[in-house]
Amino acid sequence: MTRPALTLYLAAPRGFCAGVDRAIKIVEMALEKWGAPVYVRHEIVHNRFVVDGLRDKGAVFVEELDECPKDRPVIFSAHGVPKAVPAEAERREMVYVDATCPLVSKVHIEAERHAEEGLQIVMIGHAGHPETIGTMGQLPEGDVLLVETAEDVAGLEVRDPEKLAYVTQTTLSIDDTAGVVAALQARFPAIVGPHKEDICYATTNRQEAVKAVAPRVDAILVVGAPNSSNSRRLVEVGAKAGCRYSQLVQRASDIDWRALEGISSLAVTAGASAPEVLIREVIDAFSERFDVTLETVETAVEKVEFKVPRVLREAAE
Repeated sequence: MTRPALTLYLAAPRGFCAGVDRAIKIVEMALEKWGAPVYVRHEIVHNRFVVDGLRDKGAVFVEELDECPKDRPVIFSAHGVPKAVPAEAERREMVYVDATCPLVSKVHIEAERHAEEGLQIVMIGHAGHPETIGTMGQLPEGDVLLVETAEDVAGLEVRDPEKLAYVTQTTLSIDDTAGVVAALQARFPAIVGPHKEDICYATTNRQEAVKAVAPRVDAILVVGAPNSSNSRRLVEVGAKAGCRYSQLVQRASDIDWRALEGISSLAVTAGASAPEVLIREVIDAFSERFDVTLETVETAVEKVEFKVPRVLREAAE
């Protein structure tokens, strides 16, 4: 039986970013240094395949610090944690390693610096997301106000409209965030923004690659987890950029083949916490059903690399 032809565009950049790569290495190196079990507060990154792989090596994932014994090391996830968490670890005299992405730490430092200058902070982010909780937790309760949409800005009650600054979650949609920033600036002309965009380079690059390929394909599949903010944003960006079918899949087994009947072109990308092995799994699944012509659409080249903490580097040397 002749397989239908399919042009499969592979978006680049895609998949792991430097912050995710660093966080996974931290867990692996901690297991080498201290042996199993090593505890990890929250999923180290939002990807079940990655988490299950580290669990098999001896990592134990918990939601809160009080679930960790004080005599075993604990690692804080790439999303960052409120200041109260390392403070409690120190009080309990625990060994801990902070795997917070350096670009998230940059936002933490910005928020603290603005607060020291007497400014109240407005954070653009998703309520309940661990990165948002971590950033807001850098300052006392009430010092950081959260908005998710441009409509939320109208309801903000601030201490002084002349003394405000904003920061953003690093994994948001660039275009959606621009609308929220515009609403903030319209209502609070004196509001201070970050010196450099808070939305990270990896989020930006992956969204730009999707925008480049979306108008030319019948469907887009984003490999990523449902709780991955940057993966969900890629799905939204694909739909807004003109693709009629833009969907999230965790791996090849999640593909809805009936929805893809009759397509002749497809784009595949992946969120920043999805490993390349899952992307290849999706490509292989299409190769079994279609006569695939593979093309890469590259809009940027990433060469960023973040060092792991010194305590682990020394152990590896």
